[in-house]
Amino acid sequence: MEKTEQLYEGKAKKVFATDDKDYVIVSYKDDATAFNGLKKGTIAGKGVINNKMSNFLMQILEKHGVETHFVKELSDRDTLVKKVSIVPLEVIIRNISAGSFAKRYGVDEGIVFDEPTIEFSYKNDELGDPLLNSYHALALKLATKAEIEKIKSMAFKVNEVLKDYFKKLNVTLVDFKLEFGKTSDGNIVLADEISPDTCRFWDSTTGEKLDKDRFRRDLGGVEDAYNEMMRRLMGGN
Repeated sequence: MEKTEQLYEGKAKKVFATDDKDYVIVSYKDDATAFNGLKKGTIAGKGVINNKMSNFLMQILEKHGVETHFVKELSDRDTLVKKVSIVPLEVIIRNISAGSFAKRYGVDEGIVFDEPTIEFSYKNDELGDPLLNSYHALALKLATKAEIEKIKSMAFKVNEVLKDYFKKLNVTLVDFKLEFGKTSDGNIVLADEISPDTCRFWDSTTGEKLDKDRFRRDLGGVEDAYNEMMRRLMGGN
């Protein structure tokens, strides 16, 4: 399937139409942003890593009963996916305190929660993706009650599957952001990506950060961290 017109360009990806209205091609870029676009840069090879990692993980999730938008990897940077209308909710699952959670509540990073937490934010760059709860989401008509319940259930399932999977790779899944979309028939599926851009990964032995925090916090070794995650996940393939 070939790209036709470009439909959208975001911080990390471009989306192209195809000759089939139900499918689009996602093309991953090396551009990196943080703090709602205030910090910008490039991470060499990031697009290839995020594309391949996302596709690999989505296929694992499909095997565990989580429906996703993934259809077929077309090249190192391009993937064919089901066309969806994105539900304007960013869903954040946290297993350990880190990042904005630690800052917001004045706690140390690294506190392991008894149970995972879930947060929603309104996917709106102009407003800075503000946090909201399910009542706000209903009031703003971002999703129905049934859709919110399905999204929550799917998000916790993703966490359960990925946490166990990464544990075998000596990687701790600290937290991550998910996005969901509705297909043309109204079915909700996991969309967007699962990568070091959208997840916090810590080496389980050393605590070393293997994700975009290295870029956000000027820790250096950003490309090395992304490559290390790719190596552990896919053996460098």
